[in-house]
Amino acid sequence: MNPAKRQSDIINRIRQKDFVTVNELSKTLNISKETIRRDLTELARKGLVQKVHGGASLPAVAGEGPFRERMGKNAAAKIKIAEAAAELISPGETILIDTGSTTLYFAEKLTLIPKLTVVTNSTQIAKTISSEPSYSKVFLLGGEFYGDNRQTIGSIAIEQLKSFRAHHAILTIGALDTRTGIMDYSIEEAQLARAMVDQAESLTILVDSSKFNKIASFEVCNLSRITNLVCDIPPSAELKTELMKAKINIIVANL
Repeated sequence: MNPAKRQSDIINRIRQKDFVTVNELSKTLNISKETIRRDLTELARKGLVQKVHGGASLPAVAGEGPFRERMGKNAAAKIKIAEAAAELISPGETILIDTGSTTLYFAEKLTLIPKLTVVTNSTQIAKTISSEPSYSKVFLLGGEFYGDNRQTIGSIAIEQLKSFRAHHAILTIGALDTRTGIMDYSIEEAQLARAMVDQAESLTILVDSSKFNKIASFEVCNLSRITNLVCDIPPSAELKTELMKAKINIIVANL
């Protein structure tokens, strides 16, 4: 196992449990304790974990409030969705990524793909991409900073986004149904998502099944704009029929 993949697995284990011991990581990942300790030292240097006696936990600066709770919720499914989505990306491509717990997992998988250009409004995603020697470029959109989600939003971010063209837009969503398509609960996040859709050749949605057949306040785009939908559980027969009519590639991540 290469170091980047190994360290990604370590971070995922910590997120699922908040704290893990060196012994537990060694047994679970079948890696020596010495290697685990070296990896934790490196991850702590990057600010991705906090070393404590006998193990590691999430760093306080990256783990406060509701966003930390979303990172830990349904983590196993989100990790598998991220892994499946990363297989759609090729070296050298340009990718637009919005803020979300699943897209942060996805960004960690992107560190294994070289020479990407990543454009995002998430400071956490920008930090993740830039912390690994994958020879990728990352552009962080400016604008009003929203502290809980560690993201920029608003007209400045959207105007800067118009300077880019991308192979892929990778988005998380608030809800999805057959009538409206993709929706979000925040008008600012919906506006930025629409701008990303407009600037990309393809659109991939990362969604867990809890978002299916739900309604949120603000429309992002209809089903016809979606290229790929990556989910943890297959959609219901009715929803699947409409997705297939829209010629959407449905990818169910293996849990």
